[in-house]
Amino acid sequence: MFKHIPNFLTIIRFFLIPVIVTALLKGNYILAFIFLSISGLTDILDGYIARKFNFITNLGKLLDPLADKATQLSVLTVLAIENIIPLWIVIIVIVKEFLMISGASFLYGKEFVVSSRWYGKLSTVLFYIAIVASLFIKQFNTTIFNHPEYSMHTISNFDQYIYYLALVATLFSLIMYFKAFYTQGYLKKENLKIDKTKKEF
Repeated sequence: MFKHIPNFLTIIRFFLIPVIVTALLKGNYILAFIFLSISGLTDILDGYIARKFNFITNLGKLLDPLADKATQLSVLTVLAIENIIPLWIVIIVIVKEFLMISGASFLYGKEFVVSSRWYGKLSTVLFYIAIVASLFIKQFNTTIFNHPEYSMHTISNFDQYIYYLALVATLFSLIMYFKAFYTQGYLKKENLKIDKTKKEF
């Protein structure tokens, strides 16, 4: 029973996505920040519990990064729709994720395992920081507790620089993952052949 706690926390993150998106669309950036923070805390907590008590499961390995990407892409898409960030940032992230998914699908069934690396987590963390910065800038540049005279225009567009760093980390992680595919023999001709003698399920 207890071994399913990390997966339960991961599933909570999926349910938080529509809540965060709704808050963003309604312009309630503080509420969106609160739920995004809860999502981030459950991400840290489920990983810690899984490693600490050896509750790591194949389902968890699949759901955890999927929850990360679903949350990230959902929030970035809404921010682009609301003209808070440029659309091209979302496009680059989508292309990167498409290439990663395509690579994973191509290697499926060849008994190769590509574990999560620090550079993949780095881009996720940087995007989270950038998103939080966008939420605060949007909230406080508009009004602070219904007092526009207290708005903070001096920090406008500061978040854009963090997005640039996140994009650099994203492209770097893509290059490093494909480098790992090659150096570990994933892309050698003899390893790209599907073993037809194996049973299909």
